[in-house]
Amino acid sequence: MINNDKRRENLRNIAIIAHVDHGKTTLLDAMLRQTGAFTDKTGELTDCIMDSNDLERERGITILSKNTSVKYGNTAIHIVDTPGHADFGSEVERILRMVDGVILMVDAMEGPMPQTRFVLKKSLDLKLCPIVIINKVDKPNCDPHAALDKVFTLFMELGANDKQLDFPVLYACGKDGWTSEDLDVKTDNLDSLFKTILEHVPAPLEKDAEPFRMLVTMLDYSSYTGRIGIGRIFQGKVIAGEIISMASSFDKPPVKRKIVDIMGFYGLKRVPLQSARSGDIIAMSGLEGIEVGDTVSCLENPGVLPTLEIEQPTIAMEFFPNDSSFSGREGKFVTVTQIRERLLREQHTNVGLKVEELSNKGGFKVSGRGELHLSILIETMRREGFELAVSRMVVIKHEENGVMVEPMEYLVLDAPTAFRGAVIEALGGRGAKMKNMEAGNIGRVKFEYTIASRALIGFKSEFLTLTKGNGLMYHSFHGYMPEENVQPPKRNGVFIVKDAGKTASYALNALQDQGKFFVGPGEEVYAGQIVGENCRDNDLVINPCKEKKQTNMRSSTADMGIILTPPVRMSLEQAIEYVGDDEFVEVTPKSLRLRKKILDHIARKRSEK
Repeated sequence: MINNDKRRENLRNIAIIAHVDHGKTTLLDAMLRQTGAFTDKTGELTDCIMDSNDLERERGITILSKNTSVKYGNTAIHIVDTPGHADFGSEVERILRMVDGVILMVDAMEGPMPQTRFVLKKSLDLKLCPIVIINKVDKPNCDPHAALDKVFTLFMELGANDKQLDFPVLYACGKDGWTSEDLDVKTDNLDSLFKTILEHVPAPLEKDAEPFRMLVTMLDYSSYTGRIGIGRIFQGKVIAGEIISMASSFDKPPVKRKIVDIMGFYGLKRVPLQSARSGDIIAMSGLEGIEVGDTVSCLENPGVLPTLEIEQPTIAMEFFPNDSSFSGREGKFVTVTQIRERLLREQHTNVGLKVEELSNKGGFKVSGRGELHLSILIETMRREGFELAVSRMVVIKHEENGVMVEPMEYLVLDAPTAFRGAVIEALGGRGAKMKNMEAGNIGRVKFEYTIASRALIGFKSEFLTLTKGNGLMYHSFHGYMPEENVQPPKRNGVFIVKDAGKTASYALNALQDQGKFFVGPGEEVYAGQIVGENCRDNDLVINPCKEKKQTNMRSSTADMGIILTPPVRMSLEQAIEYVGDDEFVEVTPKSLRLRKKILDHIARKRSEK
């Protein structure tokens, strides 16, 4: 069938999608460098240019979608780098509505992983035709052909049509900045990738003459201009300073707004534009009150585009001001008002987040897409100078057709063969259902399970302990299933500080046979703080500050016997997974502490009764 629609042949809009750590951002770095879109005045080239956030660089993951544009010949290629972690899947879904094609990257050794399935399904549902890149072909023991076979099988499982199954394949080493159509031919550039994009990604339709319509798919925030709407113009033209209509499909009346600025994307910068046209991806300021999914349209002929579905949160936590005796020592922002303002500001741009005020409690219920989603928020706030007390995570259940359902996860594990039995036993105790298990060729085994999100809380630390740090774990949201009567293994009791003071080697040495400690000697503690885990299932109130009584008798060997086991130091994610229903994680800019919600021992005993 001949398509006579006029297209903007000098423009392409694409997204890069993949499982976490399969090389999206590294490939984008190479694309920016080889097209001259990135130049460093110092002459030093950094890795993961688009991951500008400190947390993104430290963790090696993309958290927020980012827009950029490069020039190849006379064609502008607008590229969106998307997150690979399942907790930021709502970002991926929205981005795919802005583009005409996707680059699917798959690790040559690992093959398709849980998030690969998730992002590919979303793109196939939108009738996008992917370009497949088998990346990291320089890895020893990798099998690009086997990875490609698994990708093709995944396409079939997800119901790809004939056109989508006829995908072009490139082999790449994103780190070295090359792609090739032939696995046996190594090149020194990305020319084959750029040519494949121009050939296989359709150019956007030219609809400049039609009434202006833009769908907002991302939000940003500026303290000078307020909310910034980012999206694609599906039809029409727009000029800076123009009065527009802003509306959503949720029965809200349309409102008038004046466009303050229009910005395009090039390299690492936003560039001011006087006007934009159909097919362009732009940022627009002056849209106070704009939400993701809203339509910006012309005032004379307003309209509403099909809205976006934002996936609902699956995990919730409670945030409170820090009310321990150490409150205010390290943080600048400690009041409930400051925390409220920060959370509401985060909600402006973090669409997957939901914030509700807890009446009569002085705190907030914060819901998100997963453990990483919420822990990134907490870590960001502590670096900004906030002090918080956060509760343990709970899954969000709801009722469907009279049946209570809970979120499930699709879990993929990779571990040395020697730990196979221990892993199977641990997951069996959590009610997980095995879907597949296959042995690798380098003494490792791959497991695939479905498991309740509730049962998965706390498993990561257990899995790393079981595999002595050699295991790999990935999971993504699988759907809602009827609630099961499976309880995760119970944690042991904890050591609770009796009175404030400084921990002493003498006291810790006397108690360390009864459990493990989270603090070392000489650390300040307060009453109600949790300083260790008991080897039994009951909580124990202790005095870790007790010093040895001094006498006038001297012995050359009396103090030589104190050898303390190094304390266990938890990361933020581990601490959040560890705490019980009656406990908090105290988060400050410099410290992480575990504590009971009720610090006073007598009041705590009374509440237990």
